[in-house]
Amino acid sequence: MAKGNIGVTSDNIFPVIKKFLYSDHEIFLRELISNAVDATQKLKTLSSVGEVKGDLGDTRVRVTINKEKKTLTVSDHGIGMTAEEVDKFINQIAFSGAEEFVNKYKDRTEAIIGHFGLGFYSAFMVSKKVEIFSLSYQEDAKAVHWSCEGNPEYTMEETIKAERGTDVVLHIDDEFSQYLEDATIEGLLKKYCKFLPVEIAFGKKKEWKDGKEVELDEENIINDINPAWTRKPADLKDEDYDKFYHELYPMQMDEPLFHIHLNVDYPFNLTGILYFPKIKSNLDVHRNKIQLYCNQVYVTDEVENIVPEYLTLLHGVIDSPDIPLNVSRSYLQSDNNVKKISGYITKKVADKLAEMFKNDRENFVSKWDDIKMFIQFGMLTDEKFYEKAKDFALLKNLNGDYFTLEEYKDKVRENQVDKDGNMVILYTQDADANYTYIERAKAKGYDVLLQDGELDVHCMSQAEQKNEKLRFVRVDSDTIENLIKKEETAKDTYSDEQKEGLRKAFEGLLPSDADKLRYYVTCEAAAADALPVFLTQNEFMRRMKEMAAHQQGMSFYGQMPDQYNLVVNTNHPLIQELVGKETSEEVQEEVEKDGKKETVVKTVYSLANEDERIKQLIDIALLASGQLKGEALAKFVNRSVELL
Repeated sequence: MAKGNIGVTSDNIFPVIKKFLYSDHEIFLRELISNAVDATQKLKTLSSVGEVKGDLGDTRVRVTINKEKKTLTVSDHGIGMTAEEVDKFINQIAFSGAEEFVNKYKDRTEAIIGHFGLGFYSAFMVSKKVEIFSLSYQEDAKAVHWSCEGNPEYTMEETIKAERGTDVVLHIDDEFSQYLEDATIEGLLKKYCKFLPVEIAFGKKKEWKDGKEVELDEENIINDINPAWTRKPADLKDEDYDKFYHELYPMQMDEPLFHIHLNVDYPFNLTGILYFPKIKSNLDVHRNKIQLYCNQVYVTDEVENIVPEYLTLLHGVIDSPDIPLNVSRSYLQSDNNVKKISGYITKKVADKLAEMFKNDRENFVSKWDDIKMFIQFGMLTDEKFYEKAKDFALLKNLNGDYFTLEEYKDKVRENQVDKDGNMVILYTQDADANYTYIERAKAKGYDVLLQDGELDVHCMSQAEQKNEKLRFVRVDSDTIENLIKKEETAKDTYSDEQKEGLRKAFEGLLPSDADKLRYYVTCEAAAADALPVFLTQNEFMRRMKEMAAHQQGMSFYGQMPDQYNLVVNTNHPLIQELVGKETSEEVQEEVEKDGKKETVVKTVYSLANEDERIKQLIDIALLASGQLKGEALAKFVNRSVELL
């Protein structure tokens, strides 16, 4: 029996392994299974080049629990190790067996995992003692038994082992007793090993008979060794892609809209399948649904540093041996391979969408409302994606027709250009709430878009920045004559003093909640057939408040009260009748002129603001904008009955 000290590359490495090597203790099982799969794949590679003779026999990797002995064992029938190899690959941590093997057989080892850092030593995160029993495939090899109790001292001796391969026996520490539970281990195996290329067996299959669970003779195979992303697209049908989607997400009820099969081997290696889920609002967004694999070994579902943020809305699998693992996120962000892979995926997604739009526009349009948020998110956060997506991003009008921005500009160019040459695109976020304003716009021959998505406001602002002399304006943000000014607005015949009296009469009867809601009264000469009084809301301020709800750094706007203009239409007969009943008086007022104070006589006009018609007109404007509620609405109803 040999004793010795492990040749570590840093002092006292075991406490470091136990606490800091990996963020999750459960990773140890992935590492050990990966090593077992590596050993099996190495054996297959050697067999394929004639270095291993005969039938390979059973190549399954098995995981077993012995609760009495408090052990967890990972067994393989792979390449095995000699005493010299144990000394080199286990006792000398600085070496990597997989890396040396890849260098020797680099043209035939696409299935070697071997990119998991210290690998085997992660077992000490959960174990008080680890043993290895290994028999090499080499002729006349002697079996070896290695043992270590979580310190640099080890023992190694010859032993008897009947079959080729390696058993790693973990004596689980008491504080990690959960790793001796069948349910825990099966859960981890399904999480990390679900698609490994070598069969992983854990216990026996079970089924319910006569009201109880019965164990069968057949082994319980955890994984699918040929998942869809490893196969050629030509060999797969749509139903195969859908079936695989539900393998990945068994709790997902909806079918994906469509998929993209990734397959590239230069200048990096990448395979995978990405699915477009239905996304209608932020409530439907489920990020971190893309699973990252390295040669079919599950790594993580936190891929925000590997793909652009908007792509995290997709579901599916990315598999690449070229993405560095178990390193800091800042390293991932600066890694050249990661940047290339990210750029490739972005291009592939954009090309797929462009192809769908070009070749089957009707199908693309039918899916638009479900993929709209994803595409808008990409356009807002990725300039390269914007340049491609602007040609297939769609706008929908109130008739349910869809247009690209350029198509829509052609549609409204004749009618919706103001006197200054600005193209004005009208929109609503709620067709019912803005019904009156929409009808006024239609009467002018204008078209109105429906922009009710959560990112629409941001996208409109982006389009305005990208296109000169283009403005998006909500139909209720001003009088229709002011929204698209064709000529100078007609002036009314009232003096400023008369309009001031009119303004004060209405202002005195408006509801007051200065912290949340503010109203400002303006007198304007709108069309005679427009409403006598109506509300408008400044486009800039309203848009800033809406954007503040979704964007950090804009809380200033979010905290401001909502502001509305109550427009009194001085051309309406009802308003003219009210003005005809106003009173006037002459008052003396001291003013400063040329640095001197002097007294002047002014005429002040006023309306009896107790006139119930004024309050009724205000309530009609509030009602038309959905702002008349509760007690105020009840009073309006009663007053309407009395006036009738």
